[in-house]
Amino acid sequence: MGLGLVVVEVCTRNEMALLPLEEIEDKFPEAAVMRTDCLNMCNLCRARPYAMVNENRIYADTKEECLKQVEEAVQEEIKQFFGE
Repeated sequence: MGLGLVVVEVCTRNEMALLPLEEIEDKFPEAAVMRTDCLNMCNLCRARPYAMVNENRIYADTKEECLKQVEEAVQEEIKQFFGE
């Protein structure tokens, strides 16, 4: 794992951590996934799947839906960086 243009952070206690998030790095070489013990959002963490994409909260009702939104957010961050 290298540090990318886009950083995806996931709390290890959130259900998003159960997904193979490293596949995001395979799809988007500009991204880096970081699993953290705590992101200090315990109420959100207990309530629903979420992740941080460049410090922006992404959350959804299901972890699959959240993963899709995370990937879309990563794509958007990459587009903005390269001015596409």
